[in-house]
Amino acid sequence: MAAPSAATRRKLQRKFRLRGFTLKVDALEEAAAFLDRFPDAEDDALDLLLDELDKEPLQSSILDRDAVRRVVALLVEAEEALDAASPAATSARSALRVVDAFLVPRFHYDPIKKVFYEHTGRLAVHGEAGDKAALYRDRYQVLLQRLSRDKYFSKPAFDTVATENSSCEITSIQSLIGCTGRRWIMGVISQLEERQFYLEDLTGAVNTCGFPPLEDREASVSLLMGLDFFGGGVIPTEEALRLSSLEKKAVNDMFVILSDVWLDNPETMEKLAVVLDGYDSVEVVPSLFVLMGNFCSRPCNLAFNSFEELRFQFGKLGEMIAARSRLKEHSRFLFVPGPDDAGPSKALPRCALPKYLIEELQKHIPNAIFVSNPCRFDMKLMLKIPTDIRIILIGSCTH
Repeated sequence: MAAPSAATRRKLQRKFRLRGFTLKVDALEEAAAFLDRFPDAEDDALDLLLDELDKEPLQSSILDRDAVRRVVALLVEAEEALDAASPAATSARSALRVVDAFLVPRFHYDPIKKVFYEHTGRLAVHGEAGDKAALYRDRYQVLLQRLSRDKYFSKPAFDTVATENSSCEITSIQSLIGCTGRRWIMGVISQLEERQFYLEDLTGAVNTCGFPPLEDREASVSLLMGLDFFGGGVIPTEEALRLSSLEKKAVNDMFVILSDVWLDNPETMEKLAVVLDGYDSVEVVPSLFVLMGNFCSRPCNLAFNSFEELRFQFGKLGEMIAARSRLKEHSRFLFVPGPDDAGPSKALPRCALPKYLIEELQKHIPNAIFVSNPCRFDMKLMLKIPTDIRIILIGSCTH
């Protein structure tokens, strides 16, 4: 076992000390050896190790080799079990998270309690008169709470020598009435008069504007820990470590994105078959195919009367994919409707393709994914398109 570097020693000692632990020399070497297993995710691995040590019934805060080795063995065993149960293709599939726009969690901010709460009621299909104003009001509240956390815009609780000019605490426009000196407000830009812009909040408007400071993603995540704004689920530390390991290994994984796949156009289907043949013959097949509409060369409006034919074309597409056994087994297929595809309206977000159209395709590709437009998907994998595949794509575009 190679001796850890001086920088690694200092890092380990500092991190363990912050958690209330003291490392003996042999324990430090054991922890350093564990970090060497994750050269691209050392911080995540160290946090995971410390989290697991916190759960252990330790006799002392001074850690020896046995205490650290016991936890390391459990983590290594868990990682090996995941690798054994999840081959490369299965791991890639499990790393994929697709979130329909109609299933994204909706959070509201309570300015009184200063907390987020998830909206659990049933959402109406059509908005009411006040919903547009509520949209901008909620967005303003979310931005205001973020700005109020910034150290430059929050008034210190015990700063007894602070003056009016040194405090940047956010106040409402309404509170400016009768006040002198400098005040800081936050609002949205609005045009209440022609060629005249104002900064407006929930109580009034002024005509002097500036820009708020930025907040690092890490700071936002730490303050909003446990809230799933994305919709794909909160990723625990163990899962983040596993995904980082997958990202390191999956250097050949790639996505294929195709748009306007006209199923009723023979030339499109012919060239799509060439594209699928090309990817089916490569060493590592793509992890994900994203097929976006429109899926018909004609708008599927009230005058469209060929839904049965379109259903049949989706079935033919399923047969085409199923004929490429490697793609069917190792790739996922994600279908996103276009603006003129079948659906209740052209308004966004658009719901997924109707079940009637896709039933025949699902018989051939049971794990195909049909989602809204827009949708969210997250896959913590490195994407790379080899040169020979780019040549196939350029020479055999769908139309």
